[in-house]
Amino acid sequence: MLSIGELEIFARVVSAGSLSAAGRELGLSPAVISKRLSKLETRLGTRLLQRTTRQIALTEAGQGLYERALAILAGVEEAEAFVMRRSKQPRGTLKISAPTSFGRMHIAPHLGAFMRDNPGLSIQIVLSDDFVDIVGEGFDLAIRIAELSDSSLIARRLAPVERFLVAAPSYLAAHGIPQTIDDLGNHVCLAAHNNEPWRLEGPQGPIVHRAEGPLQTNSSEIVREAVISGMGIALRSTWDVGPELAAGKLERVLPDYAASSKLAVHAVYPSRRFLPSKVRLFIDYLADLYAPVPYWEGG
Repeated sequence: MLSIGELEIFARVVSAGSLSAAGRELGLSPAVISKRLSKLETRLGTRLLQRTTRQIALTEAGQGLYERALAILAGVEEAEAFVMRRSKQPRGTLKISAPTSFGRMHIAPHLGAFMRDNPGLSIQIVLSDDFVDIVGEGFDLAIRIAELSDSSLIARRLAPVERFLVAAPSYLAAHGIPQTIDDLGNHVCLAAHNNEPWRLEGPQGPIVHRAEGPLQTNSSEIVREAVISGMGIALRSTWDVGPELAAGKLERVLPDYAASSKLAVHAVYPSRRFLPSKVRLFIDYLADLYAPVPYWEGG
């Protein structure tokens, strides 16, 4: 039977990305880590990792074991917390992935209060606009803003997302206000940072508009500042530009059109059955913070 120690070493190597990094985290030499991994592969009769001098890669068997090892280790952590009556005072590191702008605006300002209430926790938060592999990269949870499709992950809806077309009054005064969706062809449309087309729902149903303009960037915050400065029309969320809308620095354009009503902020995590208390506490914290009506809706 596999030991918890073997599973922890294997999972740590995968999440850390190398034997040496895992060794530093566990206080073991790379030689010891390598020896323990080799013994584990010999016991199972299969290769779990393809190892080179620079990187490691999971085999199909390794991927399957890694996903199950995370659930087992999370269950052990829950059991230990229960026995030691520490469920309300979790310990360890909480590794979170979040979108760049949303993380800066609506997670970072609230981390201090959460950490004061949970002094045994440390937080590692990685901001990225890509959908990271939370299992493969060792994240406890990810915050995602999307209309989520079916997957093997568990998602909890934290807040609705209102997303529609906006422009600065200065731009509208100079270029006029579009009256129909076809009028967008005569306006400067600021493309999304990832070049995704605008997917809107209107009186005639869903439409797709390919925004093409003079600005190209990989930063959503550049697009945000560009629309506020009067450069053109953009598709933005109220969590992103709520204060500017409330202050009159931005105005809604073509109010009959908006992004999908199914769009929402979600907390995504690998397993409901073996959910560590630290993850549950953080998700509940954000849900209470954003619900029932997100504070950004009021500007």
